[in-house]
Amino acid sequence: MTTTTLAVLVPLLPFLGAIAGLLLGRTAPGFVRPLAVLPTFVSLALAAVVAARQGGDGAVDAATELTPTGSVPVELALHVDGFAALTAVLVTLVAGCVQIYSTGYLRDDPRYPSYAALVSLFTSAMLLVVYSGDLMVLLVGWEVMGICSYFLVGHYWETPEARAASLKAFLVTKLGDVPFLIGLFALATDAGSFRITRILGAVANGGIEHPTLIALLLLAGVAGKSAQFPLHTWLPDAMAGPTPVSALIHAATMVAAGVYFVARLLPLFEASRAAMVVLAVMAAVTMAGSALAALAQDDIKRVLAYSTIGQLGYMTGALAVADRGAAVFHLLSHGAFKALLFLAAGVIIHAAGTNSLAAMSRMGHLRDRVPDAYWTMTVALLALAAIPPFSGFFSKEAVLGVAEHVVTGHTEHAPAAAGWIVLLAGLVTALFTAAYATRLWLLAFRGQGTEAPDHGRQPLTMTVVLWVLAVPSLAFGGLAFRVLPDWFDGQDLTPTLTTSVLGTGVALVGGIITYATWRHTTAHAASRVPLGAVAAHPEGDAGLVEAEAIASHEAAYGDIASAADPSDPGRLLLGPLHRHAAAGFHLDAVYTALFVRPVRAGASLVRFLDREVVETYVRGAGALPRWLGAAVRRAQTGNLQTYVSALLAGTVVLAVAVVLVATGA
Repeated sequence: MTTTTLAVLVPLLPFLGAIAGLLLGRTAPGFVRPLAVLPTFVSLALAAVVAARQGGDGAVDAATELTPTGSVPVELALHVDGFAALTAVLVTLVAGCVQIYSTGYLRDDPRYPSYAALVSLFTSAMLLVVYSGDLMVLLVGWEVMGICSYFLVGHYWETPEARAASLKAFLVTKLGDVPFLIGLFALATDAGSFRITRILGAVANGGIEHPTLIALLLLAGVAGKSAQFPLHTWLPDAMAGPTPVSALIHAATMVAAGVYFVARLLPLFEASRAAMVVLAVMAAVTMAGSALAALAQDDIKRVLAYSTIGQLGYMTGALAVADRGAAVFHLLSHGAFKALLFLAAGVIIHAAGTNSLAAMSRMGHLRDRVPDAYWTMTVALLALAAIPPFSGFFSKEAVLGVAEHVVTGHTEHAPAAAGWIVLLAGLVTALFTAAYATRLWLLAFRGQGTEAPDHGRQPLTMTVVLWVLAVPSLAFGGLAFRVLPDWFDGQDLTPTLTTSVLGTGVALVGGIITYATWRHTTAHAASRVPLGAVAAHPEGDAGLVEAEAIASHEAAYGDIASAADPSDPGRLLLGPLHRHAAAGFHLDAVYTALFVRPVRAGASLVRFLDREVVETYVRGAGALPRWLGAAVRRAQTGNLQTYVSALLAGTVVLAVAVVLVATGA
């Protein structure tokens, strides 16, 4: 087969698997799991072949006109460069691991067939975004991902948290999609095409008349989809969905789409220095704010959610200093260790019966219950904290290195202001990232108290996947900058000495301070809530355990889940800022005051006007004919004398009227 044919099959196979899974889910349930797993892994194999054939050389392009529009054509176009080839491998790898993990995690869930089909459709949509060479076709995948996320985040629709989270995710991302769509149309109008290659050609020739306006409109959609400030608030709440869904959204789909889109069209953003500074500020606020928020969260999945927001900030920071190689490098590295973090968290939640780190810190020997999750999550947290030689070190330092190049004048593709913003924010974020990664590890695995409850061993399908993802979390970074530079525009991905020393130094400082604070608070903790207060979940499906934990920590754990943990180093490190950071700096409250309440008030006014004003006229229009009809009915008595009398009276009236008119004339 040609490379083009193989590339077409990569997104097509998961789509066909999703359709078949939906059709056979009820009639032939035995085929559901094979239809979920096999198409994804076949796509992984094909994506690997496409990457090997592409080899980091010139892009593979193919196109056919999809439909005549009379103006700007829409084409079914393929554009596979080095970035696309590697990203497709990541997407299919993570999606395949998630599908295998889900067969054990949701083995007793009656809605598993629809869940598996939606995951396959989600994967297909992301692959369409990755390989598409036409922005309208890319938009189809972009929007299908939003719809799939709505259903997957709301999988546990019995809980109000899941229903609210799915609706919030859908609405916030759609809020960004409106200016995004306007920006796409404006861009295509200026360039005369939706084809990415032609748009980039128009940018190079100065054919885009309003690059700043278009770039800012597109950034609104990117901020919504990739959970960047100020449209990031949906992502922590989306943790109400099943843990495998969280892994898929955070590691390989949805949030990665926005970063990948900017990387594809980076020359357009480079054409506007103002847009690059805005992108840098957005990245800096996102990085620092999310790291502080992560340090204050009690829910283990919300810690990881804010971590994702911060790491996406690093990627957009790399784009803000005009280096898409470093951005995509960190996207790939982050995808591996973040998928591992979420899937390991799912095992821990199953074992502990709760999402609460405060509750876990009161459980002794929890790490002995989940040795696979303990070791693999340790690897992933070291990668997250950018400790060498783990993969996160190489990719994160690549971001800081390109920011340093802009600051020192080695490159002029981005404003120096953007370089300073990204570099300083990146170093501060590295400090707090190591701090919250250390805190999570200590509270989850170094708890002290009664022995953790035994919920049985996790299915082999859940634990094997952890070790598979641990390999790239450990080795991908060192491999990539030595073996894969051709896939990254031939750029040198080796970290610079200055940023390596600074980045690793602040990370070590953050980890050491957090550990010392934990030791101090543990030694001086006055009392602990006894673990005997815990009402342990019964053994069973991990997904059902998670749904119960999401529904209410207090319902399962009484006072233990809500009680403040005296050994939590986050409280001492943040001090008075802890309460605000735990609430996400009250952005949801601000949005409620600025948007939600006014919209609800406007809706109430419209309802009042509709019911009391419009309906009054409608009811009046119907009542008047009824009244006239009633009056006419009363005149219909059936008495002949009455009819003759009325006829004579009418005749007299007409005669008098004629006389009066004639006299007046």
